[in-house]
Order: sequence, then structure tokens, then C-alpha cells
Amino acid sequence: MGDWIRRFHPAPNAGSRLLCFPHAGGSANVYHALSAAVAGNIEPLIVQYPGRQERFGEPFAERAEEVVAAVLAALPAPVDGTPTILFGHSMGALLAFETARRLAAEGRAPAALFVSGRRGPSLPQWPARRKPVGEMSDAELIKEIKQLSGTASELLSSPDFLPLFLPPVRADYRIVDNYVYRSAPRLDCPVTVLAGDKDPGVTVEGGRAWESETRAAFSFHMLAGGHFFLDDHLPYLADLITSVLPERNAGQRACSTSRSDRAGSRKGSTRSTTARTTATDGEV
Repeated sequence: MGDWIRRFHPAPNAGSRLLCFPHAGGSANVYHALSAAVAGNIEPLIVQYPGRQERFGEPFAERAEEVVAAVLAALPAPVDGTPTILFGHSMGALLAFETARRLAAEGRAPAALFVSGRRGPSLPQWPARRKPVGEMSDAELIKEIKQLSGTASELLSSPDFLPLFLPPVRADYRIVDNYVYRSAPRLDCPVTVLAGDKDPGVTVEGGRAWESETRAAFSFHMLAGGHFFLDDHLPYLADLITSVLPERNAGQRACSTSRSDRAGSRKGSTRSTTARTTATDGEV
């Protein structure tokens, strides 16, 4: 699998596999706990972007297409049609989505797509007033990072930490800046969206915009927390992911709201718990 994919909990005989994309500035380690939570029936495969941890010093990726192509080239062919489930948070949601599209176009559509912390890909990915990251000073970029409450304030003022932290964040923000949504056939797999109710970048309308990307089941889960809410909702997330496994539910996706039930879901039937999470790797 080369440099692009990490296996924290190998499960070569699992009936399905989960491919996870970190957020901007993040490394594969941000999904170590999720990997442990789902390992067994699922083999977790975690994407490692260049320019961080053991890939430090490698050139950063510049565009979403570059990441998707490299990950798919490194992804081993499924054994006996092993289903692939995709998950991504924030920038990783865009990359997981584009990977799903690419797999579908190649006739090997994913079994399900899970995305979190990102508005629908057809919408503008940043507020219109926001500067491109290439025009931001370090102080402006740090101010934006602080708004997401994902990195401890003392680290953002550390002269030792910032030279290591800011370059991958800048590079990954540019991937989002350069992202261009293109019309394509809707996915045939179910799409599940998660967002934090205090996330400044994802409204209910923005989260539900993902619905137009699939012909299959769709569900939206608004959970308590800001942009980085997932760690405190890990059991809930792991259960959502494992609930789509054929062996778990004989084809009935417990995590998805059927189209006939969506009206009820919009009235607030989505589960929510009280939590907030922090992250030490990156931001978006």
C-alpha cells in the first residue's frame, strides 16, 4: 500500500474495509481510535497525506485529484468483491466524496459514504469574504484556525510548534481553495452526513446539501459540538459505520433514513448527544 495508506489494526479476513481521509493538516493518527473501534468485521485503512509524520519532507499534495489518484493507486484490489466504505472529515469529506465518484465511474462503487464537518460539495466551500490561504499572513491563518477550536491556544503561540504545524495546514487549505465541483451522475451508495451543532462552517442546510449527491438512502446527524466533535461521539460513529455491513443487518441500513422517513428526520428525529472534542493535528 506504499506511503499513502496506514493499517493500524490489520484485519485481512474482514468482510468489508473502511478507507478514512483525515482533515486538513491532519495525519493518519487522528483515526487511530476509530480504527480500533471498528476493527474486526471491518479492516480500517487510513490515508496518510505527504509532508507529515513519517512522510515529513515530502512535497505536499496540491489538488484533490492528485490525492484521490494516489490513494486509489495504493489501495489493494478487494478480495472477492470486499465492500469498501469511505469516510472523511472536513477536507477529508471532499476527498472521500471524489474517491467515491472515481470508484463508481470505474464500476467498483463503494458500499457507503460517510462524511462529517463539511457542507455539501456543490456549495461554496468557504465564505465569500474569506481570503485565499495564499494571501493570508500567519496571524490571519492562526485566527481562522482558532475559530474552529481544534488546537490548543498555547500551541498556536509556540515558536517551536508553528513551523511544523502551519505548512501542512496551508497546503491542505489550498486543496480546498482549488477544489472545483463538477456535475456527475449521482452516487448509488447511501450517504451519511454528520455535523456539530456549533460548527461555524456547517449549517443544517449545508449538511443536507449532500442529499443531492446520491440516489440511495440519505441521513443527516447533527451532534453536539463544534467542528471537531467526533472523538466524543466515537461509539456513535463506529456504530453508524458498522450498521451498514451486510453481515450486521442483512442489507438493512440502520444508519440511513429512508426517503419516505425524511420528513420526520427534518423535524428533529436525529440523535444528538452532548460533547465537544479537541484535536492536536490540523484544522479543517
